[in-house]
Amino acid sequence: MLNLNPQQHQAIHYLDGPLLVLAGAGSGKTRVITEKIAYLIKQAGYPPHQIAAITFTNKAAREMQERVGHLLHKSQTRGLNISTFHSLGMRFLREEAAAAGYKKQFSILDSADAGKIISELLGSSGREMVFKAQHQISLWKNSLLSPEAIIQQADDSWTHQIGQLYASYQDTLISYQAVDFDDLIRIPVELLQTDADIRYKWQLRLRYLLVDECQDTNTCQYALMRLLTGADGKFTAVGDDDQSIYAWRGANMENLRLLQQDYPDLKIIKLEQNYRSTARILRVANQVIAHNPKLFAKTLWSEYGLGDMIDVIACKNETHEADLVVSRIAHQKLVGGDAVHYRDFAILYRGNHQARVFEEALRSRRIPYRLSGGQSFFDKAEIKDVLAYVRLLANPDDDPAFLRAVTTPRRGVGETTLAKLNNYAKVAQCSLYEAARSMSALAELSAKSREPLQQFMAMLADYQIRARTEAAGNLLHNLLSDIAYEAHLLNTEEGRAGEIKWRNVQDLLGWISKKGEEDGRNILEIAQTIALMTLLDGKEDEDADMVSMSTLHASKGLEYPYVFLVGCEEGVFPHADSVEEGNIDEERRLMYVGITRARQTLTLTHCHKRKRAGTWEFHEPSRFIDEMPADDIRLLGRKGSEPIVSHSEGKSILAGMMARLDSLQS
Repeated sequence: MLNLNPQQHQAIHYLDGPLLVLAGAGSGKTRVITEKIAYLIKQAGYPPHQIAAITFTNKAAREMQERVGHLLHKSQTRGLNISTFHSLGMRFLREEAAAAGYKKQFSILDSADAGKIISELLGSSGREMVFKAQHQISLWKNSLLSPEAIIQQADDSWTHQIGQLYASYQDTLISYQAVDFDDLIRIPVELLQTDADIRYKWQLRLRYLLVDECQDTNTCQYALMRLLTGADGKFTAVGDDDQSIYAWRGANMENLRLLQQDYPDLKIIKLEQNYRSTARILRVANQVIAHNPKLFAKTLWSEYGLGDMIDVIACKNETHEADLVVSRIAHQKLVGGDAVHYRDFAILYRGNHQARVFEEALRSRRIPYRLSGGQSFFDKAEIKDVLAYVRLLANPDDDPAFLRAVTTPRRGVGETTLAKLNNYAKVAQCSLYEAARSMSALAELSAKSREPLQQFMAMLADYQIRARTEAAGNLLHNLLSDIAYEAHLLNTEEGRAGEIKWRNVQDLLGWISKKGEEDGRNILEIAQTIALMTLLDGKEDEDADMVSMSTLHASKGLEYPYVFLVGCEEGVFPHADSVEEGNIDEERRLMYVGITRARQTLTLTHCHKRKRAGTWEFHEPSRFIDEMPADDIRLLGRKGSEPIVSHSEGKSILAGMMARLDSLQS
C-alpha cells in the first residue's frame, strides 16, 4: 500500500462502523476499494466469500477484479463477490427462485423484449409511446412502487392507464416465468423485506459490503444495500454528490443524505487530492460546481502544476466546429509525434445526435475513432432475434431463447398458450421446450393454439438434425427464409429501419458463414463462440489507437490527456428540456464530469447557429462558461477576442505540415 495519502489510508483501514468515502473526480476511489478488499482479507480476517463489492457496470467490475488480482493470490480471492447490482440480484434470485414463485430457469428479458410486451399490451407500435410507458414503469419499479399503489394514487388518466398497463405487464412476465432488469433488484428487495429467514441467511453470508458510485443508487438499490448490511452497517460506500448525473433513470442523490439519517454513527472521509488533472482544470471545475447547492463541501486539488489555459472557441456552425476540433487533433498529433496517440483524445457531447458531423470530419482526415456509449452490434434487437434461434438449436432448454424465437416473427403462439406451457413447465420442473413436446401439456391447448406451436417444434426438430452436418451459413440462410424474417422486418419497422436491420442480419450471416468455412465448425459449435463474444464484446479494443467519441453520460469514470467538450450552448448544453424542467443542477454536474475527464488540456466549443429540421437556430454560449474563472479561460473567435488561430500558431501549423511532407517524400 505504497504512496497512499492520509485520507486514502484512513478509508482503507476504518472498520469500526459504516463509512462513506466522498471521492472527488480522479481521487483514486477504485484504488481505495481494491486495497480495502485486500486489507479485509489479509489483515482483518474476512473470508473472501463473505465480502461483496458492488459496482454499476460490467466494465467497472472487471477493472476491480483485475486490480484485486494484482494485490492478492488467486487462492486468497476464491469466492470473492465483485459484481454489478444486477448480477448480485440475479444470483440471489436463482437461489431464492422458489420463494419468489419462479422456477430456477426463469428468463431475463432485455429492454427490447420488455418493450415488445408493452407494445402488444398497449396495442401500439408507436416508439415514443412505448418508450415513455416502459421508462415510467422502470422508474416505478426502481422506487419500489407496486401497480396497485400506482392505480390507487393516480390523480390523472395517463398515470391510471400506465398503472393498469404496469399490472398487465407484471402478470405477463409471471406467466412467462420471466423478469426484466429492474426485477433483478426489486424482487430480492421485496423478499428480503418480507422473509426474515432469507434476510438473516444473506446477512450472514455477506458480512462486508463495498458499494461503488453510491450517488447513482436508486431507491431500490439503496434498500438492497440496507437490507444486506443490516443494523450493524458493515459497509464502505464510495460516492460523489457532484457527479450524480443519472436522476433521469431513477438515481437518487438523496441516498447520500439518507445514509447519515439511517446510520447516525456514519463516518465520512473526503478524498480531495486529484491524481488526474492540472490545477487550472480543477480550478475551473471547482468554480462551476460551486454554483450548485452542496450536500458535502469539498475542493479538488492536485500537485500537477498550473497547466494550459482552457480554450473556449466560438464556431460559426456545427460543420465549422467539427472541422476545427479535428484540425486541432491532427495538429496536436503532428506536433507530439510518437509521444501522442489518437487514444489520448476525446470528443464529448451532450447528445448522440451531435456525433455524425464529427464522424464525417474524422473520416475525411482518415483519423480512426470509436463511438462509446453507442449500441453494441450484439445488442441490436434483430441480431438477438436471429441468435435466439441459434441458441435454441444448440441448447433447447434455453428458455429466454425459446420465448424470443417462438414469438418472433409472430406465428399464432399467444400469451394464453405460453402461460399454459409455463404452468406445466413449472410443475414438471422442465424447460418450455420440453413442455411444448409433452403430449399432456399440448392436450390442455385448443386445436387452434396447438397447431402453430407444433409447426414451430417440427421446424426446430428438422433444423436440429441438419445443424450437426450442414454448413453453418447455409443452414442459417435457409432458416431465415423459412421463418420469413426479412418480410417480418420490412412489415414491422417504420421507414427504412427494416432495410437497415436486414442489412445487419446479412452481416451476421456473412460472419457466421465465414467462421464455419474457416474453422470447419457447424452452427452448434459456433453458438458457443457467439455467446463468448457477446460476453466479451467491446473488451478487446479498449487500448486501440482511436479518438474516443462519447456522450458525457458515457464518459463518466474515463480520462484523457486532451478533451474537447463540444456544443456548449444554451439549449444544447444545458439541454433545453432540463432548463424547462428545472434540472439545471444536474446539467451543471454533467459539465463538472466533462471538465474533470481532462488531464492536460481542455477545449470547449460553441456554435453561433445550428441547423435543426432544415432551419437555422441561433444559440447563446452556455451559461456554464460564464461561471468559469476568467483568469483560467481564453476566449477565441468571438467579436473583440483573439482569433481562433493566432499568427504564430498558424506559422507553427504550416511548418509542421511542411516537415511532415518532407519526411514522407524522403
